[in-house]
Amino acid sequence: MARTESNMLPLGTKAPDFKLVDTVDDKIKSLQELKGTTGTLVMFICNHCPFVIHVSSQLSQLAKDYISKGIKCIAISSNDVDNYPQDAPHLMKKNAIDNAYIFPYLYDQTQEVAKAYDAACTPDFFLFDDKLELVYAGQLDDSRPGNSIPVTGKDIRAAMDALINNETVNPNQKPSMGCNIKWK
Repeated sequence: MARTESNMLPLGTKAPDFKLVDTVDDKIKSLQELKGTTGTLVMFICNHCPFVIHVSSQLSQLAKDYISKGIKCIAISSNDVDNYPQDAPHLMKKNAIDNAYIFPYLYDQTQEVAKAYDAACTPDFFLFDDKLELVYAGQLDDSRPGNSIPVTGKDIRAAMDALINNETVNPNQKPSMGCNIKWK
């Protein structure tokens, strides 16, 4: 399993807009229609990465815990499905249903959205405020497959809680780590 760190997009960066297909309902969705009133968490994930599989139940729980607080979650897969067919859109839909994702799971076929976000790995997390300005780019928590640290989402949760409470998000952020995005 390859370990790749996120690129740490500069804080304050405006969220790049997008329109992508939601693999669950086959409809085109835009950032503007999916964003939250308080914040928006954009997550680059995929179906087969052991790092994503390790945290997938926490991703579902995050969405459930924060949607009522005005933070919406959006998942995007940008992997090359020709070489990684397990990440194909029809399997993304199955994965979303199996993992009880209550957030859209979008397919970035051209990989342009991943490039616009400077996403590097799965999972890669970007939390934006109500103005779609980046306030957090980093890890979910310190848990990794095989390190015996429980998956809690503490780092992302601290950033989301600060956003909800109109507090400054801690600028000392650790990069996420996972499998590299499978580029074409």
